This record gives sequence, structure tokens and C-alpha cells, in this order.
Amino acid sequence: MIPDIEKATEEEIQLLQEQRLRELISYTTKNSAYYKRIFRENNLQASDINTLADLTKLPTTSKEDLQRYNDDFLCVDRNKIIDYVTTSGTLGEPVTFALTDNDLNRLAYNEAISFDCAGVTTDDILQLTTTIDRRFMAGLAYFLGARELGAGIIRVGAGIPELQWDSIHKFKPTYLIVVPSFLLKLIEYAHKHGIDPNKAGVKGAICIGESLRNDDFSLNTLAVKIKKDWNIPLYSTYASTEMSTAFTECKAQQGGHHHPELIIVEILDDEEKPVSVGMPGELTITTLGVEGMPLLRFKTGDIVKAHTAKCSCERNTLRLGPVIGRKKQMIKYKGTTLYPPAMYNVLNYFNEIEAFVIEIAHNDIGTDEICIKIATQNPTDTLLQTIKDHFRAKLRVLPKIEFHDFKTLQELRFPKMSRKPVIVIDHRL
Repeated sequence: MIPDIEKATEEEIQLLQEQRLRELISYTTKNSAYYKRIFRENNLQASDINTLADLTKLPTTSKEDLQRYNDDFLCVDRNKIIDYVTTSGTLGEPVTFALTDNDLNRLAYNEAISFDCAGVTTDDILQLTTTIDRRFMAGLAYFLGARELGAGIIRVGAGIPELQWDSIHKFKPTYLIVVPSFLLKLIEYAHKHGIDPNKAGVKGAICIGESLRNDDFSLNTLAVKIKKDWNIPLYSTYASTEMSTAFTECKAQQGGHHHPELIIVEILDDEEKPVSVGMPGELTITTLGVEGMPLLRFKTGDIVKAHTAKCSCERNTLRLGPVIGRKKQMIKYKGTTLYPPAMYNVLNYFNEIEAFVIEIAHNDIGTDEICIKIATQNPTDTLLQTIKDHFRAKLRVLPKIEFHDFKTLQELRFPKMSRKPVIVIDHRL
């Protein structure tokens, strides 16, 4: 099911993207109040943007722009809107996105070809272990994508390991769509109830929301712990509501593949210039084929590397490596630049840690401070010292570490209206 354009040459891909970019520019300058204003304020005409290189004539769009002018991005009449979704609001107020019938079809196409990247076929059954309600785009996308692909899907929803295992035994899914850390909960339940996960018939997990890999694509601590007890392929994905597009690993597992027919990718430095090949920068995207609320040069806030070496699958598209961190969550700590995912990797090493929250704040002299709050059933000085030693060895710095009871951390991790756990609380924002 690999689309022809994803097997095309770099030149052919560029030609298609530039054709669709011109269509997008014409569409947004006629229908988007926000982009009409941007073009007017920058003395630009639609005809000024013809090539991918011309995109740099436009200013970028930020999350703050989306929050402040949310309704101005809408390009259709309200009676054309079929579904409303909202972002999770991890770094600010949630943003509403309105989807038309065509947008839902695009979402289904995106997820179908993304599942295909991970090897899912019409013979497979996917078990969805995340919510499909609460204005959550991803759950809807997974359902629509499975339907478009012709695969079966079981909508179990979030949590409840007992119900997940009941569904696995009853319906025999071949893939799970799952947050990686929840796989550890399923493994824990299986061990307590005499279930061998490796005999369950599941042949792969499409993992969302958490990183599985180090920068060199080796498995990180979390993935190693999962595969130790459940030896199935783990496929990384990266997506967001704003993009309406996913980057999913193929069987080579060397980064999530770009769908060039759906999205234009730029990797920018702090001055909003393209980074050198292989260097990290902020992922900035332009959505193609979105009807309700298309975006031009939207800065995702995520720091990534693009990989362009030929993949062993037939796709010739660029691939995104694991998210290094969110730009706003970059920490300057004791002379070292850190992102929270590096700390996740250290903390996930310890089976004794039941939950953790990372708090970031400015101290009295304006520099960054980190406090890691940990819940464990065995809060001993020995464990605390072992965790500290591991931080020194892996990251060469030692944040403040505190033990707290599990209930207190759960209240921090699941604030009111949250759809997913909050792992980082940044008081600097």
C-alpha cells in the first residue's frame, strides 16, 4: 500500500509538494482570516509563494498564535464542520481544531498508510488501548485508519489491564496501539495472573506518546524493559493534532517516515534558518490537503533530527528521529543543557519507581532548578543514593530528588480535564 509518491525521487517529491503548496497558498489567502492578515502585513501576494524555498518569505506560526487567534484559522463555514478536536494543552491553553468531512478522509488515509509502515495488513486486528472520546484526535484517527486499511479494530479504551487481557484472549488482536509504559502494566498484570505475554498472539505494538529509542535508534531503557518480558516489535510513532499527520516507523525502525503528500517539513534553528544536514532543530510544518484549519510554517516546539539516508524499505522519504525534547522545556542546569526525555530514560531504569514528576523552576538568581518527585513502595536512603549515582553517571548532573506518596504524585500527574499524564511541570512558563 506504499503510495507511489513515497517511492518517488527527491525531485518528483519536490514537484508534487510545490504544486500542493501553491494550491494551499491560494486557498488560505482566500479563506483564512489569519493568513490573509499575515500576507497583508508582510506585503506578500499568493503569487510570491511558488516553491518550497519561497516559504521562508512567510513568518512562522506559533502555538501562541493558534491560542490567541484560534477562530481566525478556520477556512470553512460552520455547517461544513463534522468534528471538533482539541489539543492536550500540555504547554498552555488547549487549541480547538475543526475537521470537515474531507479532513476526516485525510486523517483516515494518513493513519492507514502509517499502519502500513508498521506492517499492518487487512488480515490484522488492532486493539486500541487509548481513548477515542474527550475530543481526542488520535483515538479517532486510529479507528478511521484501521477502517480505511480494512483491518479490524477493538476499541477497549484507556487503562484497566484486566479488560485489556480479556480482549486479547477473546478477540486475538495481532497489534496493540498503546502508550509504551502501559505495556509494563500489562506485563505486570500478566505475571500476577499466570499469563505468558509471548504466547498471546500479539505480533507488534504501535507505540504512542512516549519515546522508545535513543538518538542512534537503539532501544532506550523503557523499551528494553518491555522487550525483556514481551519480545514483540515496538514501532515508534510521532504525531500531533496540529499536524493531522503521523510519522511512523517501518520494519527497519530507523525513524518515522514522512508522508510528503500530506505535510511539508522544515527543521529550523533558533534564528529560524534551516539547520545543517543531520543537526537537531525545531520541527516546523505546513499541512497539505487540510480543509478546515490548514497551517503554514507552524512551529511544533519539538526538537528533532531528520534522516535522509536511503531506508531498506521502498520509501524514499525523510525520517524523523526520536524527539529530543520540547524547545520550551530546554533546561540549562549547572552548565549542561538538558531536556526532560533524558531524565525519563534514567528514571525508567528503576523498577522500584512507581511514578515520577519533574518540576522545573527559576531560583532566586534566575537560573534553572530541577526537582524530581518520586513515588516508591521502598523509599530508602540506599535507593535514593543509587538513583543519584545513576544520574551522575548518565547525565553528569544531579537534580534535587524527593520521595512522595503515590497519591500525591497522581494528583499532580492527572490534573482536572487532563487527557494524559503530566510528567513535567514547568513553573518557568
